[in-house]
Amino acid sequence: MKVLVIGSGAREHAIVRALSLDPAVDAVVAAPGNPGIEAVALCEPLPGGVTDADAVVALARRHEVGLVVVGPEAPLVAGVADAVRAAGIPCFGPSAKAARLEGSKAFAKEVMSAADVPTGMAHVCTSLDEVADALDALGAPHVVKDDGLAAGKGVVVTDDRAEALEHARGCLDKPDGRVVVEEFLDGPEVSLFCICDGEQVVPLVPAQDFKRVGDGDSGPNTGGMGAYSPLDWAPAGLVDDVVARIARPVVAEMARRGTPFSGVLYVGLALTGRGPRVIEFNARFGDPETQVVLDRLRTPLGALLLAAATGGLAELEPLRWSDQHAVTVVVAAHDYPATPRTGDAVTGVEEVPGAPDAYVLHAGTTRDADGVLVSSGGRVLSVVGRGSSLAQARERAYAAVDVVGLEGSHHRRDIAERAERGEVTVPA
Repeated sequence: MKVLVIGSGAREHAIVRALSLDPAVDAVVAAPGNPGIEAVALCEPLPGGVTDADAVVALARRHEVGLVVVGPEAPLVAGVADAVRAAGIPCFGPSAKAARLEGSKAFAKEVMSAADVPTGMAHVCTSLDEVADALDALGAPHVVKDDGLAAGKGVVVTDDRAEALEHARGCLDKPDGRVVVEEFLDGPEVSLFCICDGEQVVPLVPAQDFKRVGDGDSGPNTGGMGAYSPLDWAPAGLVDDVVARIARPVVAEMARRGTPFSGVLYVGLALTGRGPRVIEFNARFGDPETQVVLDRLRTPLGALLLAAATGGLAELEPLRWSDQHAVTVVVAAHDYPATPRTGDAVTGVEEVPGAPDAYVLHAGTTRDADGVLVSSGGRVLSVVGRGSSLAQARERAYAAVDVVGLEGSHHRRDIAERAERGEVTVPA
């Protein structure tokens, strides 16, 4: 089987890497890909961008692929998966209508209500006066989310009412702007990817990511600065509980509405004293959690994604997992997430110590006119380390990070540190 992967980030690099290790996958094509992906797959340009459905279909036909995997959220919300399926090509990724679970937080809340899924209280607001009333009703800490796609940076969590209102103002100023003001959910956060085929749900292993830019969860939210798996501190039975109480009811509700969900249902959770509560849904693999989850997956990825795309999850054998620990650390550009600088030389990615237990996935990189590897985005690299313990995985990841060179870059030094120390606890 030949597979086409749409996207250019570290998530797509992780997907391509896993597919290239699948003996049933003959070749992988990536569009547009990146210099790291180019080492293991054929990269094709997408001049119209990843939302250009006609170009994606044309590429899939030209390469005669047996499966298209859509990585980012924007093409899913734009209906790229619909176009691929309409062309008769199996596609891993939900339809535009099903991807509204990520594309509109208000819609996701509506579905959760209908499916009786545990989540925080929320108010959907279209004016600043409504936002102000909602902030007062729910109290601090204030959680204000842009209703639409915001690349992981559309939420503000703050005790400062003025800051919350200012963030809401920026969201409302967009065309058809809406915001969701939510109850703050206390407790450690967990990401669980559920592979769905419209009816069946197969969970992957949970991971935890780090959204704030600075050590100690300081500074603004980002697209994610690191992640780790497994979560040794998580309650026994957590995955089964989330599948039974959240994922399956949502998939059933989407099917009832005539918009079956096929692809990845990313369940973002807070483990509160009242049990797991949904913070958000995404309609694709999360970045950077994918990097550590797929590192631990031993079942061939191609067969899993094809089964989801063709309604065959019920026939799939139980997934197999490594018992090793995996940690990924994001190396970000100067001034990310505000106004990241691009065009800086990236060095050391081929010299990281500890291979194959430490390696670099490319996120925001490109080649300049002279063929030099340079930064092209805010999150530039995702460095993965694995080991028999969390401590060893962290040590290998950070040893590799220390070899990478990028002027003005920054990264968190505390990814998985509290978990390694046994300091992560779930409220009673």
